[in-house]
Amino acid sequence: MPDVRIREERSFAELLGQLSEDVSMLMRQEVQLAKAEMSRKISRATTDVVKLGAGSLVALLGGLTLVAAVVLGLVALGVAAWLSALIVGAALGGAGYAMLGAGLRDLKRVDPTPHRTVDTLKDDLQWVKEQRS
Repeated sequence: MPDVRIREERSFAELLGQLSEDVSMLMRQEVQLAKAEMSRKISRATTDVVKLGAGSLVALLGGLTLVAAVVLGLVALGVAAWLSALIVGAALGGAGYAMLGAGLRDLKRVDPTPHRTVDTLKDDLQWVKEQRS
């Protein structure tokens, strides 16, 4: 039998078509990565906003209790009633203040930039440049 070698040669158009398909698939994957990364960041920011809301509510309750303490103090002038309300109000106000501070601090730490996606896009761009050469 004669030695027959099958040689596959691809035309420029076929190579260009394959490159186009590869780039399209790569871009779809990058979009999926960006969506996943942003979803995690939004989830984190949502949690921080809930902390802010909860802290605000507790601080409001503390303020209302302090108002009740002043009212009870003026009405009753009995140490036990207004002093107990003052203690509860101060505790709630302090707890709310601490929660607000923690929520704001955590919210400031959220970086909205999808760093992994930016890095992989740079890598992809470099790959496309190498494929064209």
